Amino acid sequence: MTKRILVIGGGVGGLATAIAARRAGIDVDLVEVRTDWKVYHVGIIVQGNFIRALERIGLADDAVAAGFPLEGVVFQDLHDHELQAIPGVKLASPQYPSDLGMSRPALHGVLTRGAAASGVHVRTGTTFTSLDTSGPTPRVAFTDGTSGEYDFVVGADGVHSKVREALFGATLRPRFTGQGVWRYNVPRPRHLRRATMCIGLERGKCGFLPISDDTGYVLLVQAEPGNPRHPEHRLAEIFRERLAACTGTFAALREQIVDSSLVVYRPLEAILLPTPWYRNGVLLIGDATHATTPHLGQGAAQAVEDAVVVAELLAAGLSGDALGAAFMARRYERLKFVWEASLQIGDWELNESPDQDPAGMTRKMMDVVARPI
Repeated sequence: MTKRILVIGGGVGGLATAIAARRAGIDVDLVEVRTDWKVYHVGIIVQGNFIRALERIGLADDAVAAGFPLEGVVFQDLHDHELQAIPGVKLASPQYPSDLGMSRPALHGVLTRGAAASGVHVRTGTTFTSLDTSGPTPRVAFTDGTSGEYDFVVGADGVHSKVREALFGATLRPRFTGQGVWRYNVPRPRHLRRATMCIGLERGKCGFLPISDDTGYVLLVQAEPGNPRHPEHRLAEIFRERLAACTGTFAALREQIVDSSLVVYRPLEAILLPTPWYRNGVLLIGDATHATTPHLGQGAAQAVEDAVVVAELLAAGLSGDALGAAFMARRYERLKFVWEASLQIGDWELNESPDQDPAGMTRKMMDVVARPI
């Protein structure tokens, strides 16, 4: 019977796993390498499966209160002409919306408060120095000079995971997909109450995503040949230039992108780790194994679903490689689909395929994630 686990990484997947395990009656230590445990200032849009997973760990009410309820996504051209609308699907209890916009700090606050309330033992500014899996249970040494033995360890330390490197070597690294994502917070126009994606930019797309009653963010995903390092003082100027073809609503939004220090830009990286994702009582989840692009908005949702499944398997009495194998059986095909579908949309944008159908792929994704976890 598993009594005590370690979670390495305090992002969405790690915090959700810790909270879910505590609800199953398991003692949880969580270590997070950052001392200043903050997240960047823009936001995310999540679908019904994210809200359903949060409901399973008792945080759906807090998340909805901290976010902006949405109903689906609309696809349009660069000039405010609607092309196609996809309604959201309510997957949680009827009182919850089908979709939700949230700022990253708001989501982080919901999760960190949930961890504290559930009794997770959190140590920030701390990570592991060694991970010994040669014995019957993992033994871990930490950067603060302590060590401990655990019934199970969950590695949730992100796309550049050190747990992944410790288990499987340094050759398994994320790859640059050829695109980058730009984000900038602006006041929400009163008429924009849905996620809006604009098709027609060269080798990419732009959009607007509401995250509160007052705020949303402008999004740009576009080709970045050679994975350049853009001059930080020119980020706002470059962002505006990339949106020059837009008229109407997006032209007005474009002119509000003025402060380069508030532009969040990052190149898009992806990795799908070869199976299995576990070894001798250590399991990798979240971006450490299936980091994908934001084209379908499923990164956080899939991390929380990972957490729900881990906790259910722990509560069922599984441990070690038996738990890892059961996790893979329940999660791998779903995660592989989301990963491949997200990258497919990016490939369509990069190569301007006549067969591209981002709205159709979004519908297919929504059908897949509506299935039980």
